Amino acid sequence: MTPQSEDHKAEVRHYLVGFALALTLTLLPFALVAWGGLARMQVLTIVAICALVQIVVHFRYFLHIDFSRQKSEDLHLILFSALVLAIMACGTLWIVFNLAGRM
Repeated sequence: MTPQSEDHKAEVRHYLVGFALALTLTLLPFALVAWGGLARMQVLTIVAICALVQIVVHFRYFLHIDFSRQKSEDLHLILFSALVLAIMACGTLWIVFNLAGRM
């Protein structure tokens, strides 16, 4: 086997692990909601935790962003973009609810 084919196999294995984790973290909340056996707050908590873990899985397995020195610039860029989007969304909601309260 050539080193190139071994790298390709490792990369495919990396993507398959990411896909399996993402699929599991998607199907688990759907199953909990469909089953309906838990209290509403427990289901919401589990769904929120699965969503946060899935964000980490997508960063790690599909975007190849980890805590290594060379990838930290990409992580900083993504976190800054998320911060700007959160500020814009929260500011918009603040203005809309303030206007709704004044109507």
